[in-house]
Order: sequence, then C-alpha cells, then structure tokens
Amino acid sequence: MMNINEVQKRIKQRPPFQMIEKIEEIRGGEYAKGIKNVSINEPYFMGHFPDSPIMPGVLIVEACAQLCSVTIESDGTDESKIWVLLKVDDFKFVKPVIPGDTLEIEVTKESGGAGLIKFDAKVTVDGSLRAKGRLAFCAVDKESIYS
Repeated sequence: MMNINEVQKRIKQRPPFQMIEKIEEIRGGEYAKGIKNVSINEPYFMGHFPDSPIMPGVLIVEACAQLCSVTIESDGTDESKIWVLLKVDDFKFVKPVIPGDTLEIEVTKESGGAGLIKFDAKVTVDGSLRAKGRLAFCAVDKESIYS
C-alpha cells in the first residue's frame, strides 16, 4: 500500500492534476488498485456542471492512465524515458461520478513489453461499475519530445 506521500514519489503529476491519492495494491508491472477521492472543491466542478456537478469522463480516463504509469514503473524508473498515453480504446461510462464518490480504480496489464504496453481499466464506486476500457502506452525518449 502507498499513501499520498509515497504516491507523489512515484507519479509525475501534481495537484490539481494528480488523480491518484492512494495505492492499495500493486503487483510488479502487472496490476494495481488505486483510490481517487472526488471532492466538490476540485476546480472543474465550477463549470462541469454548476447545478449538477459530474466528473468529466476524460479525467476518469486520466486517473486510470496515472495508475497505469505507476504500474509500468513499479520496478523502477528510467529517467531518460517517459511513458505517454498512445491510445484510449472502448472506454464506456456506465454511471456519472459525482462529488463525494471514492473511485476504486483497477488496472491490469493485457499485453506488451519494452516499448508498448496495454492495460484493461475498471472504475467502481462502492462496488458499482462506473467506467471501463483499455489504454495503450509507449515509451518515448524525453530528449525527442523537447528537442
């Protein structure tokens, strides 16, 4: 298990864009279960939607992607590379996520190796499915991004 301080040592994003607050389980590059507490104080709720706040689907996907990135690098980080989201596939949003929900996110490695990795992702709240889909990542040299 990793608390918020341990997660911040492993994840590159920071508030307000850090979506993973706790990791309950992680298995060497293959599986992870993480938590995102959804608060009414998050800035996107001011405009999405003021009278009926709903967490944007793209941020649910981002939460899954952040957990995948921790899972990919669970055995260590290659500082010369960055794992970037390559593809979002078959994501379905079953029921809205609202303030007060605690997202339980599970990601399981579907396939991949050195340069391309695919994950299945599932998001639940109190055992009820809210979203699911697949994500693919590729390793890119940092220098090639910023040169």
